[in-house]
Amino acid sequence: MSEDRVTSHELREKFITFFEGRGHSRIGATSMVPEHDPSALFISAGMQPLVPYLLGQPHPAGTRLVNTQRCFRTTDIELVGNSTHLTLVEMLGNWSLGDYGREDMIPWSWTFLTHEQWLGIDPLRLFVTVFSGDGEVPADRDSSRLWQEQFRTAGIDALEGQRIFPLGREDNWWGPVGRTGPCGPDSEMFYDTVLAPCSSGCRPGCGCGKYVEIWNDVFMEYERREDGSTVPLQASNIDTGMGLIRTLAALNGLKSIYETDVLRPVGKAVREACGQELPTGEASDGELLVSQRIVTDHVVSAVHLIADGVQPSNVEQGYVLRRLIRRALMHLRKLGARESVWDDLVVSVRQGFGGAYPTIDESPADIVEVLSAETEQFSRTLDTGLRRLRQVLQSDSVTASGQLGGDVAFDLFATFGFPLEMTRDLAVESGVTVDEKGFDEHFARHQELSRQGGQQRFAGGLADHSESTTRYHTATHLLHAALREILGDHVVQRGSNVTPERLRFDFLHPAKVGAEELEQVERLVNGAIEGDYPVVWAEMAPEEAMATGSLGLFQERYGERVRVYAVGDLQGHPRAREDAATFSKEICGGPHVDRTGELGRFRIVKEQSASSGVRRIRAVLE
Repeated sequence: MSEDRVTSHELREKFITFFEGRGHSRIGATSMVPEHDPSALFISAGMQPLVPYLLGQPHPAGTRLVNTQRCFRTTDIELVGNSTHLTLVEMLGNWSLGDYGREDMIPWSWTFLTHEQWLGIDPLRLFVTVFSGDGEVPADRDSSRLWQEQFRTAGIDALEGQRIFPLGREDNWWGPVGRTGPCGPDSEMFYDTVLAPCSSGCRPGCGCGKYVEIWNDVFMEYERREDGSTVPLQASNIDTGMGLIRTLAALNGLKSIYETDVLRPVGKAVREACGQELPTGEASDGELLVSQRIVTDHVVSAVHLIADGVQPSNVEQGYVLRRLIRRALMHLRKLGARESVWDDLVVSVRQGFGGAYPTIDESPADIVEVLSAETEQFSRTLDTGLRRLRQVLQSDSVTASGQLGGDVAFDLFATFGFPLEMTRDLAVESGVTVDEKGFDEHFARHQELSRQGGQQRFAGGLADHSESTTRYHTATHLLHAALREILGDHVVQRGSNVTPERLRFDFLHPAKVGAEELEQVERLVNGAIEGDYPVVWAEMAPEEAMATGSLGLFQERYGERVRVYAVGDLQGHPRAREDAATFSKEICGGPHVDRTGELGRFRIVKEQSASSGVRRIRAVLE
């Protein structure tokens, strides 16, 4: 394969086409904000939205799935600036939900990677790792055998310790995402960059950069329980993940992920905004190059987070977004950037992603407005905060101890909006460390006060449990039912966010919803409101709920009993029609109004794309 042959668009389409040809259904990507999982701030893995199905719940698209999914990883913020780490990664993934196993997946992986029709990688450049086993789970001998069979087709004797490397749980065990959930051994595929080995023990996974991980096949055969035990799943699953940008860099012989066609336009825009020749790739430890890469990464992530509805704040996702924007601003300042840069930078992000995610294309002006407002707010306090920090760093107590107190670091955050890492970066320049544990303690108290003040996001996408929010929550059920009636049963909720002022509802649908269809939906919802249906509920087994026509949401993980809310007759099958006895019926935790007549007039404000195959409606009650 010649260099620069594979573009991001081509790699996405090759991956999807390959698995569609093997019976997989393409499913839509979700927002990076998990609206029905209050335990996680962001989607950090492609499988995260699929956890209920990996645990046995039937997926409406079948047992073989494939998609692309943006993931955001806060753990990588500190590593940004080197040649391999990003906060936003795009994962290409395929899944088997109790269908095929490693006997199919490993040969498919080999075919996609090495056959000329697909990626055409020289088999001699491929190395793999497998799980070596421990006291709880045995070694994955089957994967070793299957890989040896594949390499043998290319005339390669793949010996363990030379081309196949058995590694422990730290390297070759995946999951769960949280404390509990599906997990299992994995087999990682590495591309040899032909750089010199770091030592005699250089191997895939050592981290020196010679071997770049490009794909991971996870064999989800176990579940981690609350008590810490690992038990076999009733049906094993396959979950694979290929990092788009990292794979592009390897396939095209690039020395840095920032040289790929996804990030190249953003780096170019950063250089132009600074009005000077900045380094473009060789000296990976150069201060200016690191700053340039940090800005590139943080701008890309900030644009996507804002497009997904996140706003800068001092809590939860908003705090992470604020950190990204302000850290980017500090490095832009170091690079000598001009004042008005956001228009060009947002355009460059859209150019790099080439229409793959419509949300960043539909509202660029809104994204620029958020970035500009945060810039203005930060600018008002930046100079004052910097003076304050310099004074503290030069104080006798800090000079003597060599450490900045956690209380001072938190005061800089609370008063001047300085993210911890920004304070740490500036302190390091003066040879001073920061008491990060003390900062974390102060920040934890701050978050608790915020929660007590009503800022906590509740499960189910509710901002609070106020009377107004409850009305909007009930309205989402009416909207869901009406959309399925007008557009078809393929419509399934993919997320919701409800505040006292409005509702936002994401759902599966392949195309823009027309004006006439939106009017029909509005008419059905308002008809249900005027019908003053009772809203009733009962607890039952999930199987009973499904058998009586209840809708179950994608992101919910159900226990032995669930609560079912019906708009109308609890015993009836739902149908969103004016004469229906049961208008809507869903598994839900509540709360809801007593009767639909309490809602008021329903009006759709906007319909737009949320992500590939997912539409978004914003609506109000008047």
